[in-house]
Amino acid sequence: MNIFMKLVIIVLLTSICCFSCKFEDKYSGNVNPSISNLTMNKVNYKQFTDTVVISFNYNDGDGDLGFESADSLSVEIKDVRFAKPDYYHLQPLSPIGEKISISGTIKVSLKNIFLIGSGSLESTQFQIRVKDRAQHWSNTLISKSITINK
Repeated sequence: MNIFMKLVIIVLLTSICCFSCKFEDKYSGNVNPSISNLTMNKVNYKQFTDTVVISFNYNDGDGDLGFESADSLSVEIKDVRFAKPDYYHLQPLSPIGEKISISGTIKVSLKNIFLIGSGSLESTQFQIRVKDRAQHWSNTLISKSITINK
């Protein structure tokens, strides 16, 4: 075999190896985010003074939780005393464009919780869910009841 034929065979084998490779996604599981283990920093709050800190765990099979733009709001928290929820920004929790399975804990601070009635004491709960960049909503968690007082 001459040098030219050996070179052609090496180039062909290298080409076959390079172009036959298939990149596998680095994620597994459900592409819909899921949340669990909701906790709060305490159960009794003084209005306009105390901060409610809500923590919960998340899992996302393809890692697309959070948005680069601060105008994109992906954490929904609804105080059950009100008709509409409030929305909060969540920064990307993995590199944009990477499909990797992620999990961790998210903490959200709600400042200046207040009474809406004329009484000196109220109870409420929070409903929480998150949305990923593919517009998939997670399951909804409901907090334990908290008390707000003057």
